[in-house]
Amino acid sequence: MTFAVVSKKSSLAVALLALCAAMGVSACTPVGVAAGAGATVGIAAAQEGGIPVAATDAAIRIQIMDAWFRHNVELYRRLGITVREGRVLVTGTVPTPDDRVEAIRLVWQVKEVKQVINEVRVDNEGATVGSYVQDTWITGNVKTLLMFDQQIQSINYTVETVGGTVYLMGIAQSQHELDRAINHARNTKFVKNVVSYVRLRGEPAVGGASGGNVPSAAPAASSAPSAADDMTSYDYEPVNIAPAHGGVESAPLDDMTSGY
Repeated sequence: MTFAVVSKKSSLAVALLALCAAMGVSACTPVGVAAGAGATVGIAAAQEGGIPVAATDAAIRIQIMDAWFRHNVELYRRLGITVREGRVLVTGTVPTPDDRVEAIRLVWQVKEVKQVINEVRVDNEGATVGSYVQDTWITGNVKTLLMFDQQIQSINYTVETVGGTVYLMGIAQSQHELDRAINHARNTKFVKNVVSYVRLRGEPAVGGASGGNVPSAAPAASSAPSAADDMTSYDYEPVNIAPAHGGVESAPLDDMTSGY
């Protein structure tokens, strides 16, 4: 009985550390860690799935980022990652098609990963300081709009911006809520395109609709990179929305890289 109690406490401690690390809790003092962990756990508890799902997602994120860093620091620097319910959205730019394949292969090595959404683009020049600042500004503004909209549970959404394309991921309580979230993103200045990977509450988390391209198994660690490693896996077709302010809508990213 004592062993079981200790194991549960140890598991909770590991989960808290993973959550704190993933959400940026950097305080080093015991008081700071306790306060930061308390706030982090409070946020996680309020999200769909609660603390267990948030802890698993945080652990997935840490393992993937560690794999990228160990493989290639430049890969780690160039790529962004969002994890929700074991679904991993990978964004960013890499110099070569081989780098794109390797980045996704490394994601699949984490056993808890259920699905990979590959939005990595091949670009030899990479993101400029100006585009990075603009993307950060867009992300911050969209998050603020979601947060102050009382008809949206913003805690269930994540926002990522790459090259002016806004990626939304999470769980919407209703189609009405999702439409409002998308409209906030598309009405934000400098946005070129909005891609939604948000699912409605009650829909299956993985493989819930026809037309999805879900791999039957993760690529084996010893296998060489192949076309299958590079494919994008969807629960359903992503929703691409043109911006409302007359910006240029980008083509779906898979179409841009389908030749690789």
